[in-house]
Amino acid sequence: MKKIERRAVVCRILALILAVGLAFFVVRFFVKGGSWASSAFNRHLYNTDGVLSSGTVLDADGDVLSTVENGQRTYYANKDVRKATLHVVGDLQGNIGTGALNAFADKLTGFNLINGAYGAEKGNNLYLTIDAYYNNVAYQALNGHSGVVAVYNYKTGEIVCLVSAPSYDPENVPSDITTNDRYKGAYLNRFLTSTFTPGSVFKTVTVAAAIEKLPDAMTKTWQCDGTTVIDGQTITCSGTHGEETLEEALANSCNVAFAEIADELGGDTMKAYTEKAGLTDSYSVSGLPTASGTFDFANLSDADLGWSGVGQYHDQVNPCSLMVYMGAIANGGKAAVPRLIEKTTNSLGWPTSVQLTKKTGTLINASTAATVADMMANNVAVTYGAERFPNMDICAKSGTAEVGTEKSPHAWFAGFLRNEDAPYAFVVLVENGGGGASVAGTVAGKVLNPIVNGYSK
Repeated sequence: MKKIERRAVVCRILALILAVGLAFFVVRFFVKGGSWASSAFNRHLYNTDGVLSSGTVLDADGDVLSTVENGQRTYYANKDVRKATLHVVGDLQGNIGTGALNAFADKLTGFNLINGAYGAEKGNNLYLTIDAYYNNVAYQALNGHSGVVAVYNYKTGEIVCLVSAPSYDPENVPSDITTNDRYKGAYLNRFLTSTFTPGSVFKTVTVAAAIEKLPDAMTKTWQCDGTTVIDGQTITCSGTHGEETLEEALANSCNVAFAEIADELGGDTMKAYTEKAGLTDSYSVSGLPTASGTFDFANLSDADLGWSGVGQYHDQVNPCSLMVYMGAIANGGKAAVPRLIEKTTNSLGWPTSVQLTKKTGTLINASTAATVADMMANNVAVTYGAERFPNMDICAKSGTAEVGTEKSPHAWFAGFLRNEDAPYAFVVLVENGGGGASVAGTVAGKVLNPIVNGYSK
């Protein structure tokens, strides 16, 4: 009798293990089923070269960026467009993990939990949010420099332009791509997976903290004589600005004023406002995670805190997170989370997915956002030149980020439009490009012009 009871207990334990294992598998199937089905091991979805042979990638206008012809994957006919859209479309070898051909393979094959990959050889149509024309304009505007150009609708989340450089032609991969510095980091989508020293674009965070935490911030003035000494170290400025208000200090991008402001605020406050702005967070862009920015505000000397407050020291920001913060300033404190997928349809043209707009939390208080936006509009009016941005109610901040004595600084230009019919935030980074306003600002103007003022194909 006891032997039967022991066996019954063993059976119950085995049944419990089986049930737990089955439940685990079911959960994993729901979460990972698409990835399993679209794996390269599933040979009927890939050709003999290991290239996905199912599905078509299109831009928001319906231009075909990559499709399958006679079992072989092809790209857009124009090689410049192929280069400009490479990091969102993907390569044939799977080296660009964030490209649609790799990251969205399950959507291209039409996998679903009911039919699996049955009939997947027909594939789905995957419409991206980008416009290939805007991407091409952005890629040409970078003029051979490494960097990032991105523009998105801060109300809906649609990324209408996303370029990462360096790039290459996926149909004619350079033989020296792994040895030539010209292609260094070409497999990376810098917008998603990289972080960079922000320079003065970070002053938009410091100014928000100052507005809320310094009682006299809007009436106080700072004196810039070209340098200031903090904790025995000299903080240098790009100019000699004299007496200036907070708005004037932002327009002048004054290191002296903002270093002193950061010290007055203190490390804890700077840390809190940086985190609130989302610059240390990771976003999910249609399932693709972004890199988290890193900032060191703990146990800093006053001088190091001053440099951090102007966007130097150890500050590192992800371009996507910065763009979202710009969108939040424009949109009263919250913004849409960026997305790259517009829709998917099957071979009959029927929709196969629903793309929802997700919102961030509050990245900046609404009243503060309005004040910062007006200050950024003033930057354009008095410093950058509004004539460079026709028909645009544009708010922006430039940045010239020092990255070593032997290298040219990174050029940044980030901001947003307040046009009702063009609610776009943007970020431009030209690596080792030089002046933020002159170099990155010019790129921004070239890209925003067709987006706002239209173009003819």
